[in-house]
Amino acid sequence: MANISSSLALVIVALSIFTHPVPPESMSTLNTTDLSRGQKIFVAHCALCHGIGATGGRGPALNRAELRRASDDQAMFRVIQNGIEGTEMPGAWQLSNNEIKDLVEYVRSLARNDAVKLTGDPARGKTYYEGKGACTTCHIVDGRGGSLGPDLTNIGARRSASYLREALIDPGAAVPEDFLVVSLVTKDGRRIRGMRANEDSFTIQLRDSSGAFHSVRKSDLSELKKEFNSSLMPGYRELLSSSEIDDMVAFLAGLRGQR
Repeated sequence: MANISSSLALVIVALSIFTHPVPPESMSTLNTTDLSRGQKIFVAHCALCHGIGATGGRGPALNRAELRRASDDQAMFRVIQNGIEGTEMPGAWQLSNNEIKDLVEYVRSLARNDAVKLTGDPARGKTYYEGKGACTTCHIVDGRGGSLGPDLTNIGARRSASYLREALIDPGAAVPEDFLVVSLVTKDGRRIRGMRANEDSFTIQLRDSSGAFHSVRKSDLSELKKEFNSSLMPGYRELLSSSEIDDMVAFLAGLRGQR
């Protein structure tokens, strides 16, 4: 009976550790081999969004000393482990505690205060955003603007400066899946092009550039094309000068929201 009780106690302890992993109290400095292990984990699981070397991409740059949601190692551990609700950051359920520790140490080793030097003037960038660029037609900042494109209220906290520059120059290069462009032709010859709002096995819903919604049965289509490298947003390479784009990037990078 004593052996059974002891075994049961061990099982309960093991399950509690597995289901409620706790980050270590302190993160000791790792050697080069350990950092290399963290780098491999980062490349495999994080680089797609945060860029090689954590310089940023779809996700924010992480190669800086201060991170808004990860002020210390324990906070970063929890962010990696649990993800961030309401964002594109998923929890790393597939990583062990030790792997997350290695990942935290690797990201911290990349931190440097001058990761990105913004040369533009954000005040001028705001005037281009609201005027020449006509960005308020499709984007919301602090509750003001159109809703066709993504909300930019905290875009500077979610995207790197290099990503923002690319989005201005070549919008189709990195379009989020939520804004996939689809063009279709109905059997009676009607052509519709817009962003996919919803899709199932039998129907597809689009929102066109005017903001109008269209719902079409797939059985009524003669053509359906998903444009993975396209965007309804126009590129600004011709409309804005290089210095004006610098100003716009500086303005967008400064949008951090209230959260």
